[in-house]
Amino acid sequence: MRFDVVTLMPAMFDALTKEGVVAKAINRQIAQIGLWNPRDYTTDLHRTVDDRPYGGGPGMVMKYQPLQQAIESAQAVSPQAKVVYLSPQGRRFDQHQAKAVAAGRQSLLLIAGRYEGVDERIIQRYVDEEWSIGDYVLSGGELAAMVVLDAVIRLLPGALGDADSAQQDSFMDGLLDCPHYTRPDEIDGLSVPSVLQGGNHDAIRRWRLQQALMRTNRRRPDLLQGRHMTVEEEKFLAEIIAASGDAEQTQEQ
Repeated sequence: MRFDVVTLMPAMFDALTKEGVVAKAINRQIAQIGLWNPRDYTTDLHRTVDDRPYGGGPGMVMKYQPLQQAIESAQAVSPQAKVVYLSPQGRRFDQHQAKAVAAGRQSLLLIAGRYEGVDERIIQRYVDEEWSIGDYVLSGGELAAMVVLDAVIRLLPGALGDADSAQQDSFMDGLLDCPHYTRPDEIDGLSVPSVLQGGNHDAIRRWRLQQALMRTNRRRPDLLQGRHMTVEEEKFLAEIIAASGDAEQTQEQ
């Protein structure tokens, strides 16, 4: 699956393409990433990519022409790619969207803005969607682009050493992940739950589901609103809520 990024700071992506899961996926030819620097398409001595905004105000705006040529160069290589501008004004990118992109195998062309943003006419002419990774402002779109790339590429078949790893991540089934433990059995007076050491796979599955529901109810109850629950999940959640209510009453007394 091919991904392209228009960025003024291509070296930032070394952290993604030279280490970890994404680097392995690239080496296995599961994913391909192309980087396109608008400065390479400037014509002046200083390789200018920004200018003052019309109407005045602080900051600078990325110029149309260098961006246009960088985008069109990327499109010449990947003409079917969906063009996405990373912006705090965009649609919230989440695990559901990452799964959809990975499953659809549609190439992405990500535009990482800088300064006060890009000339609006770039968005009008080239951008299919705007995506945001959260309600905050970054110095540029590169980190957001890397988040999107990592979230999608790790879901591609063969990207992870264990095919089941991604399926057990937080948010994959709409719940937060359960706790994880490794050797030794006890350290600093803290023990691994006995159910995880017993070898009863169904008991382990039920414990993990209970823990995931408990964490989600405590930390992100919004994820449970409107969720289609199985009978087993409804039973566990009712027990969790009842136990939580009993604990609160005990504390009050």
